[in-house]
Amino acid sequence: MSETSTAAASPPHATLGHRSPILRVIGIAISAWLLLSVVAAAWFGLTTPQTGTAALVQGLTLAEVLFAVALILLGSIVEGFGWGLSLGTRWPYTRNIVLLMLRGDPEAAHRMLATTVGLIALALAVLNPVQSSFVGLVLVLVTALFGMGTLYVLAGRAPAIVHGTHGLLAYLVFLDYLVALRLPGVSFPIYLEATGALHAVLLALFLGGMVTGQRGFGKPIEAFVRPRRPAQWIFVLHGLAALLVIGTLGWMEPLYPVAFTLALLQAGVGFFVFHAVNLKPRHPGALVVLHQSMVLLITSAIVLQWHW
Repeated sequence: MSETSTAAASPPHATLGHRSPILRVIGIAISAWLLLSVVAAAWFGLTTPQTGTAALVQGLTLAEVLFAVALILLGSIVEGFGWGLSLGTRWPYTRNIVLLMLRGDPEAAHRMLATTVGLIALALAVLNPVQSSFVGLVLVLVTALFGMGTLYVLAGRAPAIVHGTHGLLAYLVFLDYLVALRLPGVSFPIYLEATGALHAVLLALFLGGMVTGQRGFGKPIEAFVRPRRPAQWIFVLHGLAALLVIGTLGWMEPLYPVAFTLALLQAGVGFFVFHAVNLKPRHPGALVVLHQSMVLLITSAIVLQWHW
């Protein structure tokens, strides 16, 4: 029996993902990223011209940005290596979640890191009661609730829009704290409304999450010429949104030259992800992590206005 037919025969509620050397290497890299994030945040807080609580807020904000990056990448590992239902639909914790994390369960690590991001968001709201802190805290809480919803999407008991919204919210958390770090005092909702380049990226991101949710756990999109299944129609919309990203960043290339180049490369990565999902629908692998990494780079290049 094939991988696809096995997944269809028994509704997934608790399914372990795929272990591989690549997964271990990525896991070690993210662990190193988290350690370096702590060091960088401490250094930033200690060397900033500000003192006292203001310096602590600066350090925590940088930590929140870097942890949000790791959290998104862990989510891509969960998806790429089929660990989304390793804890079933139980949320947020299980009795032995720390032990499972130490044994290398990416979903357990994802939830524990999400808790850390939530605690930092709460600390920032207390220490620095400004709009960006409260917006960030609310976004973290709502993202967590939609994270619970993604488990039911994977189990076939919730619509794909929940999955797409969860991904969108995760990036809004990242962007809120990145803008707070880059442009202190600027209202994130106003910044987001005024930055048209992000609109196209977030639309493509949302539709990409919907593709994952609509195809279902361990199921391929399947190659097609004319779309017939809902997942294929959403994939077409996702592709059109990707073209919109390229067109938008191409039009604004003087402002966002690095982001435009990354968007062109991302289109190629997306092509390979599509084929990986069809070849190994339960665990398409590291290409999913690369795909998500490119989105993080594109959004960062827009906010930070990277130039060559």
